Amino acid sequence: MTIGLTEEHRDLRDAVRAFTDREVTAQVVRAAIDAEREELPPFWKGLAELGLLGLHLPEDAGGAGAGLLELAVAAEELGRALTPGPFLPTTLAGAVLHRAGHTAHLPALADGSAIGAVALRPGTLRLTRSDGTAVLDGESEPVIGGQLADLFVLPARDGETTAWLVLPRTAVEVAALPSHDLTRRMAAVRAAAVPVPEGAVLDGLTDQDVLDLAAVLFAAEASGLADWATTTAAEYAKVREQFGRPIGQFQGVKHRCARMLARAEQARACAWDAARAADPDTDAAQASLAAAVAAATSVEAAFTVAKDCIQTLGGIGFTWEHDAGFYLRRAQTLRIMLGSTASWQRRVARLTLEGVRRELTVELPPEAEQIRAEIRAELQPATGLSGAEQRAYLADRGYTAPHLPEPWGKGADAVTQLVIAEELRAAGLRPHDMIIGNWVVPTLIAHGSPAQHEKFLRPSLRGEITWCQLFSEPGAGSDLAALSTRAEKVEGGWRVTGQKVWTSMAREADWGILLARTDPDAPKHQGLSYFLLDMSSPGIDVRPLRELTGEALFNEVFLDGVFIPDDMLVGRPGEGWKLARTTLANERVSLSHDSSLGSGGEALVEILANAPGQADEQRLTLLGQILCDAQATSLFGLRSALRAVAGAQPGAEASIAKLVGVEHIQQVWEVAVDWIGPAALVGAAPVGTERRSAHRDATWMFLNSRCMSIAGGTTDVQLNIIGERLLGLPRDPEPAPRG
Repeated sequence: MTIGLTEEHRDLRDAVRAFTDREVTAQVVRAAIDAEREELPPFWKGLAELGLLGLHLPEDAGGAGAGLLELAVAAEELGRALTPGPFLPTTLAGAVLHRAGHTAHLPALADGSAIGAVALRPGTLRLTRSDGTAVLDGESEPVIGGQLADLFVLPARDGETTAWLVLPRTAVEVAALPSHDLTRRMAAVRAAAVPVPEGAVLDGLTDQDVLDLAAVLFAAEASGLADWATTTAAEYAKVREQFGRPIGQFQGVKHRCARMLARAEQARACAWDAARAADPDTDAAQASLAAAVAAATSVEAAFTVAKDCIQTLGGIGFTWEHDAGFYLRRAQTLRIMLGSTASWQRRVARLTLEGVRRELTVELPPEAEQIRAEIRAELQPATGLSGAEQRAYLADRGYTAPHLPEPWGKGADAVTQLVIAEELRAAGLRPHDMIIGNWVVPTLIAHGSPAQHEKFLRPSLRGEITWCQLFSEPGAGSDLAALSTRAEKVEGGWRVTGQKVWTSMAREADWGILLARTDPDAPKHQGLSYFLLDMSSPGIDVRPLRELTGEALFNEVFLDGVFIPDDMLVGRPGEGWKLARTTLANERVSLSHDSSLGSGGEALVEILANAPGQADEQRLTLLGQILCDAQATSLFGLRSALRAVAGAQPGAEASIAKLVGVEHIQQVWEVAVDWIGPAALVGAAPVGTERRSAHRDATWMFLNSRCMSIAGGTTDVQLNIIGERLLGLPRDPEPAPRG
């Protein structure tokens, strides 16, 4: 995995990783840690020759003419290797000087002949101007990489504002400081009546400009730190045994590692967005918001994941001999030097309250325009239709589910799917949402008989048939292989007896998909079969289940000797498990056109905006944290869409999005109720009454959101899946049969 998504970025990642494998050895890292004073690492010249120091600088200044996104790809890899030395401070100095339009020192920074460092805050440094001269006095805050720097970018108090200066090491005193991060050490810059030449003042550069650039690069390196810590913990958990078992089988360890991966992916996504937003063509407010999200998310994630890595390693992680502690020191140094996570969360909140939103769009290739013209022409007649006629027109032309193969869909690739979504939206057209049918139709296309195709596919796509799903049982929720509903073979079909639960739309649905056990003697995954059930069949008793909200969307379904004809079996007996997990290679690609904060995030912003007197520091901090999670979830979707457009394999984002998204939305509505206060507890519809969606208030949303971490696989099951499928942790062995 890497911050970048393109083939060029993957090539860059591979080149940097090959360099670190060769040059940044364990011996080199340990030599830096054990040294009495910091020295330039032996691979510094190689870094420069590889062009990494000037990736982001213009070609006429000796750089590669790429950008901060390419630099972020390199910084992530160097962070993963805990690369010693002043790469980060030198490239940050180059980025700041380039932003200020100060080009004199860029060639030396790009070729490695000069080492740069940036003080992020002035400390006691102050600039005194008098009679056309300027003098610098005081001492900076600790400067990362300052012990080796030849060139310093320094802030100084200048009356009521801050002046930014660039000065050579020879102009100031540099005092080495005992440093928390032993692989990249700090120094203080001291000045006593130091004359400041006129050309040394960086006019037009603001404190926020510098902090945002630092946030971009710190976040990129933090992503690499988090990735290393996650991988290290997972690999150790696979082989370290306790009580006769690998510790990765224990749910507590597995879930910790899964959450580490989730945080590492959040770090990567937010660092990526901040780096690409730093492009000069991006709106400045959006770029600053993206940097703030990365500062609040990526850097904190590295710190948290490094701590979790040590916890997973146990005693060995607490030893000086293991590198985990030095990754923790690096991550904590980034976090402290950049500024508190809470302060960055408040910045996210304030920018959002001021109306700044991050626009997340996919830039489609040139061939999309020809596709767009064809789609627009085909959709035009539908604008004159309404109701069932419009839905039928769209369904018959493949717009209900464009990703499905023809004639049921359009066999649309990722680019075509995104174009179709844009054109449907522009024309104000909405194809039928099949809901459960979105799972049924692909399964029937792949495994159904020609007669089943004829009977069910087009009516489902048109909305003439609605479906429910009869999978879960009182004793088999997430563990579908434990189903006990049985189907016994009789003449002409099957006789089904059992109970299903949590069945949405069972009272309204025309048909249901049913999993039942047809071979009780087969291994539990192999004895299931997949049926299509006419919900009007004799012997079906549907009983509404009142939910936490007081409504009854779920149902219990009792099956008492219900007859299902042979031609309503999909596939062959015993293939139910395989069919239940059917996915098509050409999967749906979607990208939300709503706010990147989601409806919940926007609701919280509105609540606080309408109560400005309550927007204290605590609430702003909490709002910022929630908005960062919302942004990260939207970025997962964007990165997945971009991978699909590029024809790349899916990343970890899709698997983690549900975990992060569910917990985010639950927090949103819990906080909303808190902020509304007592008014949220009165005036709602009485328990047990149906309410229109327009009248659902924050209290209803809070109650309803509790099902999200249960439905479709509980959070605990999702964490197991992430741990086992993405990190390769061992599965918990099934208990031996009794008796």
